[in-house]
Amino acid sequence: MSELRVRKRKRLREKEANALGAEISSKVGVKVFTAEDTVDQAESSDMDLIFVDGEVDAFMRDGKPFLTIRGLLRYPATRSYVTVDMGAVRFVINGADIMGPGIVDADQGIRAGDMVWVRDERNLKPLAVGEALVTGAEMKAKKPGKAVKSVLYVGDKLWKLEEETEGD
Repeated sequence: MSELRVRKRKRLREKEANALGAEISSKVGVKVFTAEDTVDQAESSDMDLIFVDGEVDAFMRDGKPFLTIRGLLRYPATRSYVTVDMGAVRFVINGADIMGPGIVDADQGIRAGDMVWVRDERNLKPLAVGEALVTGAEMKAKKPGKAVKSVLYVGDKLWKLEEETEGD
């Protein structure tokens, strides 16, 4: 696994930070960062990263902002979730896509193409972030096949980058 390279970091203007925070808040159902926080945007080899007070709390993929796993831990989301059974956890934390039969619950507002976060049924803590391939209703129906394409997961390059910066 190659390391994540971060470059071209720049501070966002108050208006840009507010707009980005509002867009993410509308997706996850909780208030996230505001212009009172220090918000920077940087390019990486895989996606654009959003630093909030020095922590990588969000990212941009194909122009869509969403919280990282650590961002979800900092701002406990109430929407855009997909809940998997405990048997799926070991696969999810290793970067596997989420399959329909392993899903026990999903936000009914999810549409195909939306960014979603994946949690386990026991602890309800974030394990991964991905792109929904089907609607929330289809996920709850446990249809066979892929339901979520994994983008970020616990232990990936971004998770390790954040661990390295914590020690600084």
